[in-house]
Amino acid sequence: MDKGLSQEKSSPIVVGLDIGTTKICAIVGRRSKNGKIEVLGIGKAESAGVTRGMVSNIDKTVQGITQAVDVAGTQSNVEIRVVNVGIAGQHIKSLQHRGLITRRDLQTEISRKDIDKLIEDMYNLVMPPGEEIIHVLPQEFTVDNEPGVKDPIGMAGVRLEANFHIISGQVTAIKNIVKCVNKAQLESQELILEPLASSESVLSDEEKEAGVVLVDIGGGTTDVAIFQEGIIRHTAVIPFGGNSITEDIREGCSVMRNIAEQLKVRFGSALADENKENEIVCVPGLRGREPKEISVKNLAYVIQARMEEIVEHVYYEIKSSGYEKKLIAGIVITGGGAQLKHLPQLVEYVTGLDCRVGYPNEHLAKNEVLPKGIYEELQSPTFATGIGLLIKGIQKMEYNNVSIPATAETKPEKTKFAEEKKFGLLTKILESGKKFIKDDITDEDFLK
Repeated sequence: MDKGLSQEKSSPIVVGLDIGTTKICAIVGRRSKNGKIEVLGIGKAESAGVTRGMVSNIDKTVQGITQAVDVAGTQSNVEIRVVNVGIAGQHIKSLQHRGLITRRDLQTEISRKDIDKLIEDMYNLVMPPGEEIIHVLPQEFTVDNEPGVKDPIGMAGVRLEANFHIISGQVTAIKNIVKCVNKAQLESQELILEPLASSESVLSDEEKEAGVVLVDIGGGTTDVAIFQEGIIRHTAVIPFGGNSITEDIREGCSVMRNIAEQLKVRFGSALADENKENEIVCVPGLRGREPKEISVKNLAYVIQARMEEIVEHVYYEIKSSGYEKKLIAGIVITGGGAQLKHLPQLVEYVTGLDCRVGYPNEHLAKNEVLPKGIYEELQSPTFATGIGLLIKGIQKMEYNNVSIPATAETKPEKTKFAEEKKFGLLTKILESGKKFIKDDITDEDFLK
């Protein structure tokens, strides 16, 4: 038994599972003594069965989940049984609704039980056929016609009302995710909307209070969440992401998909005017054919066209939410797509709002257990959703007063694991998730 884990039973071990379009990522962690998130293990696998945030191939997705969970479990020395799963996709919808209860027991104060009953009632709303409620998020409460109450617990009152932000999704899409998790011999503790998870890992309470838009640019989708006065006001999922840009490069530059991805990551820019006219990238030709020369500026024009379209979609969501003039903290972009050069400038140019890149490192505790390279990689925007799912899972446990590791249990230390750790083999396994196409393209081939 790992001593560190046995001593800290009060902090449950939780697993976040991000089933993305480009990668499947499992992160094991718990809350450390200073209140931050301590990551115990991380596993990544290529995602071949997910299209635009929705499962399109059950077997390939199950394979990816199993691979990611196995690596994370081995590294953290934890047997993973229950996971908190992220959900996204174009099928996600949100609506506002108002609910109320009349309390019969006038002698007692309003308790959490009353709020839970109000939330439970919302789950009984009649939805359009084929739709299911995923989240019911209370906004402001009204106690005996006194509006604008943020936390009514402890107040006296008879009539308790609340505005709710309700998020729903397609029953079939939800069932497919649950099916994949179950087929991988796991149980889903909770389905969590991915932009909500990302916001937990990259936004500060001050930003949520001031008014902020979170834009999570993933491989298949771009997720949007708007907060104001600390309350979630609007959510949306746009069916475009980093993969759309890669496809545009593939067609626009007439190259293979893996080379298009590499061009985007290494030389991509969201603003064509920031690139010099004479910069050329040389890409090897197919089997004996002449190498192909691609202008970095032309590459940026292709990327900028698609990126502008995505940002326009985001801006439309901001305007339709009605909070455009109330966003003091502007826009925070995160996700793998946020690493594109000059993207914050493009977002500011299109929307007129301040923009910064959101990194999930604020919530991470310093970690001596993980190999150094992996701990640094965790601080990338790519892992914002995975770490957010972990934080959400821990919060849920704490809300339910769970004081034992309910989602995972430690396995006895194995000598083989210690040896693997010693020689850094796990680092190699994890890094194999990065697809650097060294066989197809070399550094010498690039700049001329």
